[in-house]
Amino acid sequence: MSDARLFRLALLWTGQGRDLKAGEYRFDRPLSTLDVIDVLVRGDVYARRMTFPEGLTIEEMSKLYESHDFGSARDFVTAAKNVERIKDLDPNATDLEGYLFPETYALPRGTPASRLIDAMVDRFRIVYDERMRASAAAQGLTTRQVVTIGSLVEKETGKADERPTVGAVYRNRLRIGMPMQADPTIVYALEKAHRYNGNIRREDLALESPYNTYKYPGLPPGPIASPGKASLEAVLFPTDAPYLYFVSRNDGSHVFAQTLAQHNANVQKFQVNFFRQQRRLEAKQPRQSKSR
Repeated sequence: MSDARLFRLALLWTGQGRDLKAGEYRFDRPLSTLDVIDVLVRGDVYARRMTFPEGLTIEEMSKLYESHDFGSARDFVTAAKNVERIKDLDPNATDLEGYLFPETYALPRGTPASRLIDAMVDRFRIVYDERMRASAAAQGLTTRQVVTIGSLVEKETGKADERPTVGAVYRNRLRIGMPMQADPTIVYALEKAHRYNGNIRREDLALESPYNTYKYPGLPPGPIASPGKASLEAVLFPTDAPYLYFVSRNDGSHVFAQTLAQHNANVQKFQVNFFRQQRRLEAKQPRQSKSR
């Protein structure tokens, strides 16, 4: 008797033919026919794991969602426009940028984008708990401001020990009315205009966009990515430091400064001189002759 016929007979015998749950199942060991039916009746659907790293935009998340064969990127973007479940925390939200919490999610194949979006918002609300909300309120910050600054911190540094210091820089700038002048906001504006090619040019700093924090003072209109818990905490509990500037050391870390003069000296050392030396080293490299 074939396996398929045996399975149909078992369904008739158990009377559970109408109780089977649709979905993708994974069997990692041999099971009897009745045990297989039991699994299908319980609906123990195989869940695929998908990880959203910190610092992604809705657009980037949507492509990741589609690449894992859960659904279309367009469906994800559309679902991310439903702001009703975040309105109590951010009444000014026009989409869920910043509120889709970066995490690993286990999902059955075919999970609708709307269900995943709900899970990501739920996770954000759990992480951004009453302690954080109370701290924000005590400091005169709205949830939108916290998440927006948190997204800047997330995009500026991947080093855990630097996040509170970067948070301090942006809090200090906001306090004294100094422009944020955050390169990631330029990248975000260029991406929204479909003009980003991997580099920021000097003329891009004059880009007409409300997200251009070189041109417009204060924070950008909203988050530019989804920050993780550490970046949110870096905003609410920043280092007690007077820094207003920072520049990359070209090794993933940054050097911080309190004055513009100090910052300019750091730029000269870690950017101008560094890349000048790099070009000199490259020029000294022997050129390989083309073989004929």
